[in-house]
Amino acid sequence: MRYAALACAVLLLGAAQPAQAHTRPDVQTVAERLAATPGVLGAIAEMYVDGKRAGRGSAGSRLLDGRGGTIPAGARYRIGSQTKGMTATVALQLMKEGRLGLDDKLSAVLPVVAEKDLVERAEEITVRQLIRHTSGVPEWFRPGLVDVFDTTTYYRPADLMKVSRSQPRAQEPGERFSYSSANYTLLTMIIERITGRSLAAEFDRRLFRPLGMTGTYLPVRPPEGIKGPHGHGYTPGPDGTLHDMDRLNASWGHGAGGVISTARDMAAYRAAFIQGELLPAGLQKVITDPPEGVPAPPPPPCGGKLVQTNGGAAGFTSATISTLDGRRHVAVSTTLEAAQDLTVIKAIAQAGADLLCS
Repeated sequence: MRYAALACAVLLLGAAQPAQAHTRPDVQTVAERLAATPGVLGAIAEMYVDGKRAGRGSAGSRLLDGRGGTIPAGARYRIGSQTKGMTATVALQLMKEGRLGLDDKLSAVLPVVAEKDLVERAEEITVRQLIRHTSGVPEWFRPGLVDVFDTTTYYRPADLMKVSRSQPRAQEPGERFSYSSANYTLLTMIIERITGRSLAAEFDRRLFRPLGMTGTYLPVRPPEGIKGPHGHGYTPGPDGTLHDMDRLNASWGHGAGGVISTARDMAAYRAAFIQGELLPAGLQKVITDPPEGVPAPPPPPCGGKLVQTNGGAAGFTSATISTLDGRRHVAVSTTLEAAQDLTVIKAIAQAGADLLCS
């Protein structure tokens, strides 16, 4: 299980190569190519230009073994670690309001983690390091630490941090990039402490309602599936038997990966973010600038004019690919019938290049 490694919040497209000069495929054709990728059960994709839908497609099947028809192209899906960008945005909005600082120490803004020994060296770790995955707080979403097939146990954020605390630190605070969902579990706790409201309520108030993201919400208590018709994803158990992951444990995701959305809504969110509607440029760079210690990616297609945000967990991989001016977007969701690997992310990257490279 390599979900954390595959769910990096912001990825400059380097997996795909520019398409050779040819007629640009339509979105349905791209969805069909994605559905033919090994391990993919169903795929939906939509393209938006200046807020207007420019194409949509659906291929594969909604359920295992070809059952259930195709997934409705406008269906809701799990965006996974694309949620992290939203959580970081809300935290940075609190900074803009003077309620939080980039260099504030974790023990000061969230005293409970020091009082209950939930995070080692909490007095040294900063909010900036949490956002940029350089804190060194150990990952809790690993094999043997959580049971991916447990869809009923409710885990509070503090419970997940106890799991994280049981693991050894691998670096000094701020030393280098080390992806960990625990950083965003902590940011969730910080936001809720400062605002006195749930993260779901803050998402609604600050992002979803202002941007007209009417199909988007953050579930936090299991078991809860996706509202409306949608695709089901599957992952193999220890004996190789495929398990339906439709009711993935909502209490794990939260601010690290819990949001459920639509292609339309994700295009609207990415447009607002890229075009500076949500954060001033200086704070936006806290999210978009490459963290320390991340190797430079291969030369991206389209002359470096695309950016891709990925999200994934057991049974699904999703992504939103955008042009740097925030005018054009391709939002994709794939449901799986195999363990997640990089093959699907590469195929999604190629789909974005095929549709957005001029």
